[in-house]
Amino acid sequence: MTPVGVYIHVPFCAAKCPYCDFYSEKYSSELVKSYKDAVIRRIMAYPYRTAVDTIYFGGGTPSLIPEKYIEEILNALYSHFSVKSLETTIEVNPKIVNYNKLSAYHNMGINRLSIGVQSCNDKELAFLGRKHSWKNSLETIENAARAGFENISCDLMIGLEGQTISSLRNSINTLVKLPIQHISSYMLKIEENTPFNCESIISRLPDEDAYADMYLFMVEHLNSNGFAQYEISNFARPGFESIHNNKYWQCKEYIGIGPSAHSYFNGKRYTSDINLEKFTSSENAGYIITDDNPGSYEERLMLGLRLKKGIKISDFPELDKKLQRLGKEMLKNELIEIKDDVLSLTAKGFLISNSIISSLI
Repeated sequence: MTPVGVYIHVPFCAAKCPYCDFYSEKYSSELVKSYKDAVIRRIMAYPYRTAVDTIYFGGGTPSLIPEKYIEEILNALYSHFSVKSLETTIEVNPKIVNYNKLSAYHNMGINRLSIGVQSCNDKELAFLGRKHSWKNSLETIENAARAGFENISCDLMIGLEGQTISSLRNSINTLVKLPIQHISSYMLKIEENTPFNCESIISRLPDEDAYADMYLFMVEHLNSNGFAQYEISNFARPGFESIHNNKYWQCKEYIGIGPSAHSYFNGKRYTSDINLEKFTSSENAGYIITDDNPGSYEERLMLGLRLKKGIKISDFPELDKKLQRLGKEMLKNELIEIKDDVLSLTAKGFLISNSIISSLI
């Protein structure tokens, strides 16, 4: 059996960021213990000795819960599954980790960190409602390297109030000089049921042209500093692309555990109820099948074109006719590249990827 990835959704935050629509609940020690026990029950419900090669703790704020619970979950994974982990990642908040916690993670076998830096500019962080400062992020990166981590990723957001190419350049220049190997850069997206979904916030954000300029600058500047783009929002030094996240884009199978977690396993896509109480109180109930025949033509094309390496045209029989009709104009406008049998999007193409993919489908 081809190894799968395991994603553990940790649905706890100290405070909810005003732009975030991911499912989370306020931290409480009683709830966290119940959650940990439920995660282990769900692990044990999967087929024994399932092959696993990546593990990812996301959230929420995984670094908020006690290290001993993370270790108990890892031990359950190791004992029940056949784990040959190439990559074990945990997301951390710079405000609530210190050297001792990072060292504990490293000692229990976690070998990759994803740090929620977001910006190296304290004004931009304040706008986002983040509780940490750039100084907290810098200390976290330095402590992580001192604890032995050699695979460190940092999140960077663009499209913020007051953000300019100059401030973005400063953030990038600051990060690339540090001992990090990966950067995930996301546009601030206004989600419906969040405090940021109001005119007073939306009116303060950069317009589409300014955002496009920042995105294209970021791609060029990161590439020129050794962080090659390999997906719409992800950049890495050679050999440090996220193995776990690549599973999503390559239509490979993964198991998601936790309220709201998604899975693609044994040929089906399904999700867990977005409800912590149901997750902790039930044995294994609460899964909802969302697709009993995944991996369609459209899905593979859509996910494959998120990757910089693109897709093989010959793998998509209907694509050749579409490219004969649309390809010349897209090539002329530098939105796509075609080399031999490979179709890929350019940085300009990534900006309007949804439109391009829709036209090709």
